Parts: sequence; structure tokens; C-alpha cells
Amino acid sequence: MEMDVTKFNIDGPRWDQNKFVGRLKHFFNITDPRTVIVSEQELDRAKLLVEACRAGAVPPGTSVDQLHYAKKLYDSAFHPDTGDKMNLIGRMSFQVPGGMAITGCMLQFYRTVPAVVFWQWVNQSFNALVNYTNRNAASPITPTQIGLAYITATSTALATAVGLNLYTKKAPPLVARWVPFAAVAAANCVNIPMMRQQEILNGIAVADENDNNLGYSRKAAIKGIGQVVISRIAMAAPGMILLPILMQRLESFPFMKRIRFLHAPLQVMLVGGFLLFMVPVACSLFPQKCSMAVRNLEPELRDSIVNQYGDKVHHVYFNKGL
Repeated sequence: MEMDVTKFNIDGPRWDQNKFVGRLKHFFNITDPRTVIVSEQELDRAKLLVEACRAGAVPPGTSVDQLHYAKKLYDSAFHPDTGDKMNLIGRMSFQVPGGMAITGCMLQFYRTVPAVVFWQWVNQSFNALVNYTNRNAASPITPTQIGLAYITATSTALATAVGLNLYTKKAPPLVARWVPFAAVAAANCVNIPMMRQQEILNGIAVADENDNNLGYSRKAAIKGIGQVVISRIAMAAPGMILLPILMQRLESFPFMKRIRFLHAPLQVMLVGGFLLFMVPVACSLFPQKCSMAVRNLEPELRDSIVNQYGDKVHHVYFNKGL
């Protein structure tokens, strides 16, 4: 028996988002790199179909599969808070093609300081755009704050990479290969909080389970941003830690020494393999709709909720961003 599409809840989770496997299926769906090549016109049609479904005006003849695909395109390309189309490079669906090219080059060209500086700068520019694109849009950030976040994160990455690069000159070759990961991890710890500093300073909007706004919480912002930092580091870790070990073993074979010009493309392709799985896995580590116990909020916000709702509200919910 087919579902009545007029009663289809387009915003209802297709998979249980309280379970890791459900979140993994969801993020495999919306981080699908194939959505990057979907035309602007098709994305706009998907948005119109999603909005029509929300309004209970699904065009006759529309199937549930078509609605699921429209929602997939919508989630991959439009911001969850504003509904605005996100720039292509900043979308999570671009993490695989964009990340594989940059990370592959960082892992390949790590021996000289100019190469380290250039690829860390490229990576932090990419990260800054991704972080800005996937921020919680309820907390606006000024161009000055964006610039400061970008400069601080890039400086942190360069200082870490160049400093460790010089420090590991006499260390085993494998240690030097891990320098890019150390720089990326350090920069993520700076870039994401700096890019979302307004949330930390002014708080993030929190709501009850029925999406009724309850106020703004700095503690909730810190929790959400902390989870995003962990996810981003986890996203990069397997490829940037395991791939150097693999490449060091491969480069010892005579046939690999004869095709040095293919080492960089090979690393890019291998990084892509890691990211294809790690982007959705890392995004799935924590629920997108983050929760926090009322008792752990700031005293003034906690008191406000208790005065208004008594003991009916036990947890608040908020979008942690990506």
C-alpha cells in the first residue's frame, strides 16, 4: 500500500537520528559527492518540491521516492537554519572532492617549508569557508570577525606545521609525515571556535522538544562547537595518520621509485577513499540536534525556564552546526 504523499512529513527523519547507524545513513545520503554536480536548476526544483510538501501542496503524481530525493538535494545544498543555498565549496558534499585534493597534496608535499606554508594556507582557506558555510546561522558574524578567525587559524596551522617540520628534521621519516595532521588538528581547535565566536560570546538559541524558543545559552554553544571540533579532527585522522604509514611502505618498492610523478595523484585518490567514509562517519558521531540538561545551563537561563515551565522541561535542544 503506497503512502499518501499529501501526509508525508518531509522534515521527519528518514532514519532514527538518536542512533549512530541512523545518523550514518542520513549523512551518507546528504554528503554524497555526486550531488556536487547536480545543476542549480535541479537544486531549485528540489527546494520548491520540499516547500510544496511542507505546505501540503505536493504536485499530483509525485512519488515518495521523488520526495526523498528532493529532500536529499535540499539537505545537501541549503542551510538548515536559513534555507538559503550554500556556496558549492562550503557544502559537506564537497568535502570529499575538495578535501582529497588538498589533504593529498599536504601529505605529499611536506618536506620543504614553502610547500608546507602554501598547502596549509590553502587548507585553512578551505576550512574557513566550510566553517562559515555550516555555522549556526542564528548567530551572525561580522566580516572583521571572519577575517580575524581566518588569520588566527591560518597562523596557528602555519606555526604548528613549520615548527614541527623544523623540529622533526632529525626524527624518523614517518614522524615528519604526521606533521600535517598535527597542524590540521591544532588549526581546527582555533578555526571553528573563532569562526563561531558570536555563539560563544552571546549564546546559541535553544528550544524545547517542540521547537519553542527558550533563550540563548553560551554553555550550549561551547558544547556544540566542541563536538564539531572533535568531528572535524576525526574526519581527517584516519587518512592523515594511516596513509603516511601506507605510503612509506609503498615508496620502498622499486616500481614506486620509478613512478615518483604518480605519488601525488595516488595519495589524492587514497585520501578520497578515506574521506568517502570518514566524512559521514565523523558527522554522525554526535546528533545534529544536540541536547543539554536544563540543570547544566547558565543559572539565569535555567531560572527563566523553571519560572516559565516549572519542571516540565528537562532538556533543551539546538543545532550544533557541522
